[in-house]
Amino acid sequence: MSSDHKETLRQAALVYHETPKPGKLEIRATKPLANGRDLARAYSPGVAEASIEIKNDPANAARYTARGNLVAVVSNGSAVLGLGNIGALASKPVMEGKAVLFKNFAGIDCFDIEVNEADPERLADIVCALEPTFGAINLEDIKAPDCFIVEKLCRERMNIPVFHDDQHGTAIVVGAAATNALHVAGKKFEDIKIVSTGGGAAGIACLNMLLKLGVKRENVWLCDIHGLVYEGREEDMNPQKAAYAQNSDLRTLDQVVDGADMFLGLSGPGVLIPEMVAKMTAQPIVFALANPTPEILPDEVKSVAKDAIIATGRSDFPNQVNNVLCFPFIFRGALDVGATEINDKMQIACIDGIAALARATTSAEAAAAYKGEQLSFGADYLIPKPFDPRLVGVVSSAVAQAAMETGVATRPIADLDEYRARLNQTVFKSALLMRPVFDAARTASRKIVFAEGEDERVLRAAQAILEETTETPILIGRPEVIEARCARAGLDIRPGADFPIVNPENDPRYRDYWQSYHAIMARRGVTPDIARAVMRTNTTAIGAVMVHRGEADSLICGTFGEYRWHLNYVSQLLAQGGLRPHGALSLMILEDGPLFIADTHVWSRPTPEQLAEVAIGAARHVRRFGLEPKIAFCSQSQFGNQAEGSGKRLREAMALLDTAARDFTYEGEMNVDAALDEELRERLLPGGRIEGAANVLIFGHADAASATRNILKMKGGGLEVGPILMGMGNRAHIVSPSITPRGLLNMAAVAGTPVEHYG
Repeated sequence: MSSDHKETLRQAALVYHETPKPGKLEIRATKPLANGRDLARAYSPGVAEASIEIKNDPANAARYTARGNLVAVVSNGSAVLGLGNIGALASKPVMEGKAVLFKNFAGIDCFDIEVNEADPERLADIVCALEPTFGAINLEDIKAPDCFIVEKLCRERMNIPVFHDDQHGTAIVVGAAATNALHVAGKKFEDIKIVSTGGGAAGIACLNMLLKLGVKRENVWLCDIHGLVYEGREEDMNPQKAAYAQNSDLRTLDQVVDGADMFLGLSGPGVLIPEMVAKMTAQPIVFALANPTPEILPDEVKSVAKDAIIATGRSDFPNQVNNVLCFPFIFRGALDVGATEINDKMQIACIDGIAALARATTSAEAAAAYKGEQLSFGADYLIPKPFDPRLVGVVSSAVAQAAMETGVATRPIADLDEYRARLNQTVFKSALLMRPVFDAARTASRKIVFAEGEDERVLRAAQAILEETTETPILIGRPEVIEARCARAGLDIRPGADFPIVNPENDPRYRDYWQSYHAIMARRGVTPDIARAVMRTNTTAIGAVMVHRGEADSLICGTFGEYRWHLNYVSQLLAQGGLRPHGALSLMILEDGPLFIADTHVWSRPTPEQLAEVAIGAARHVRRFGLEPKIAFCSQSQFGNQAEGSGKRLREAMALLDTAARDFTYEGEMNVDAALDEELRERLLPGGRIEGAANVLIFGHADAASATRNILKMKGGGLEVGPILMGMGNRAHIVSPSITPRGLLNMAAVAGTPVEHYG
């Protein structure tokens, strides 16, 4: 790396830490504090009630305070990253960063605590005194052997989990990577010889973990800066190293590496050279984990062992051993069951969960975060990526189960499946709202045809549909392209074997399809030649013909192209028997709950009749999500204060709705702020029809609806489900080009719901 590039990275990192405000953390209140009533409950006198409950039963602290979801990251700064003993104050940016990872990956609140104390016993006293504040302790960047002393004392004296991440977090991730490396190599823990460099906290913990996984003690050869750790050696020894002393006359790494199956490096750069790797067994496993420069670079390993399985601690090579794969999720599971410790079985459950996830199909979210990388299980993909959102559900639930099975859980979870689903809802924002839709979809096995079947997002959605639903995806596309892209994306589904396809270039149903299309379009200027051409080139039209013929129950299209172009073919072929597009409804999942927006796509300037239909359709679809519709007609006009413009059309739409009894509430026309703020609305129009905030906003112009939807998505952090095409009996939905694989899965569930479930 050039000095200029290093300086650019340095400046970027400093700016990141300094702006827009110094540091990476802040504290936010979780309860309102807007008036005297709130103050009386938050503090004196109401706070005394919570204190009394905790005095009567200390377990109530998890009910009435943040303690049950609060971790302390504690360090004295004596062994920070590769920087060494830089002191407590200089370690603070690192500890803040650890706290951010806890929050972002597992929703755990965290305080970083930097302590000016070098004596390990006194540091342990300080940590133990913090027990009333925290639900768990994460020890970090404390030098060896002091870290062993601090952890031992704290574990013995505290009744909450104490976890030294540099030891056990590293050991867990190494254990998961080693599990899968042996799986690839076709070897077993009990048969392999391991040579390790580095007798520090992480190195010793990794060896201890590998023994628990089945490695034999006599097959472990530990080296440090002075050479082999052997029986009788006195130089730079401690009890932890002595446990791995070998009865041998060999003294150097070069001597002991001969015939090794695995090299485990947690030492420094350049320790292992290619000539040493050449002495190892076939398909050697080389974990060179020193940071920032490993014991040996991967290309040096490959120069003498092309079949080597390699891991490093760096993000610019495959198989980065990164503790963030472990610590947020093991703490999440431990906290949720009120564990009193993190024991061996919980750690091994964490290993098993991480390793199994790497062997499963890569998630679409991880693929998006690591675009361009090959993420299919094998020598270059032994462990999942940190941004795989499935980690929290898989790993944390496994840890929680292990805690309960070993009797250290003080708040056991009755339903682990429900707990896992709840964890997934924290990362998949749509999961909770989509549950009733998925449940309804499971009552029937519908066939969903995807017009853009070669799109990687569609392929990932198809994999998820087959894994999570009872639906059958049908993909339109060239089989060789679909197969190649499935393989490239690390998906284990294949066209023809796992799902049917329609090949526009060569399909035995081609004649049937063009004749069906021509029969519908013959008197609209479509000749047989045009029909043949359309059925070779237009995948949306092909999908619509399939639905028309009953070969599919619903069509999903629109991952590229313009909405109304797709709508034209959907309307031509499927708007029959009373079906016709009524409008497009988008569900925006926001931090404070769901909000539906319409009409976002179908009508540019809807008439009063069309607006009334949009409201009726929206009410019907909102109930599919288990919600009661409260509809606000939104305009620049407010309750009749503007005679013309969209307000006039919205008032006329309400008048049309008023001509019959409706099973939903609606109000308007009004500004958006009035729709969402009951107090403001009550000042403007006391005694209105809806109570609380509206959950459906209907606009008089598609521009306004679409702009609101996009602002909520891009600036409000909203997750979109939709657009849902109303009025077509669930026979077709046109998505937007920005849709994600998870969005396509959600739309497949919408399309998979039998029409009788929503009218």
